[in-house]
Amino acid sequence: MNLTKTLMASTALTVAATGAFAGSHADMADSMTLVSWGGAYQSSQQKAYVEPYLEMNEGVSATWDESSAEAVAKLRAMNEAGNVTWDLVDVVASDAIRLCDEGLAMEIDHDDVLAPAPDGTDASDDFGDLIVSDCFIPQIVYSTTFGYRTDLVPEGVEAPNDICDVFDLETYPGKRALEKRPINNMEWALLCDGVAKEDVYDVLETEEGQDQALAKLDTIKDDVIWWSAGADTPQLLADGEIFMGSTYNGRLFSVIEEQDQPVGMMWDAQVFDLDGWIVPADLPEDRLARVMDFLKFATDTQRLADQAKYISYGPARESSAPLVSTHAELGIEMAPHMPTDPNNAQNTFLYNYEFWADYRDDIDAKFQAWLAQN
Repeated sequence: MNLTKTLMASTALTVAATGAFAGSHADMADSMTLVSWGGAYQSSQQKAYVEPYLEMNEGVSATWDESSAEAVAKLRAMNEAGNVTWDLVDVVASDAIRLCDEGLAMEIDHDDVLAPAPDGTDASDDFGDLIVSDCFIPQIVYSTTFGYRTDLVPEGVEAPNDICDVFDLETYPGKRALEKRPINNMEWALLCDGVAKEDVYDVLETEEGQDQALAKLDTIKDDVIWWSAGADTPQLLADGEIFMGSTYNGRLFSVIEEQDQPVGMMWDAQVFDLDGWIVPADLPEDRLARVMDFLKFATDTQRLADQAKYISYGPARESSAPLVSTHAELGIEMAPHMPTDPNNAQNTFLYNYEFWADYRDDIDAKFQAWLAQN
């Protein structure tokens, strides 16, 4: 799947696994601190590759830190203090680009460090355009989209199926939940204020375009509950405190299929994004050796396919897709629940990693100032 042009020409120095990481397991640290997002996603990582890896490597332990949402700020602070305590960090693609640009993430040679596909295809070809940075090791394709309470749809009205239904308080009254950051919200606002999909980022580059997006969000601001953690919207939906809300498609899958809540999924203008690993720069040799050993295992074709047994995110390797089967506990086919399924991907919005890597700090400040206004 071509989600974006491959960014950042690989002119920088890379790390060759064959030399730097060829030491024996005796030279590796016996513990790792892994950073992720908590919830259903982190649980899928734990089951699909952390537990199998630890079973194969007796005496090794892994500890989770659920701070990925603050990864950029925290890695900046750790680097400033000269004390990086994290070994491997799960981040979204635009954050990986920022961390790479700032020298806080290590550049790697994907074909040296990662396993090839079962047929011998190099890792870089297997991941393809999803390698959006020299520092980024893709894991999954996910989307941010909307869930809604099926039992709160007004009588005689069709269930919401258009992104602009989010802004239609007359037809669909009730509270909304939106993430407490500009990303996705600004794009959806412009789409629903008449900006063509292909022009959204050109408009959002300008002060006027940013003001236009915030003005559109102003029309529903009084009815919005702002969320910070991925678990917030599913809980608000389950409690009936909102009519609709944005969150990650895997969270909604859990609420709908695993918890059997009266929640429906609205796929229109779902925003595709990538999640993957970065390795903090300048790790001690023994910790780096352990991380690289784990990374090669955790991102191989089978492990990424195994993750899809636990959550409805598409594996980032092309060779993993045919191996996606049924949910480990529910026994249902997982392919129809993937954001990449043709029935779900009829109108998608492709997130622009390069734009947000460049503009995130400035637009964040503007968005937070707008939030603070009455």
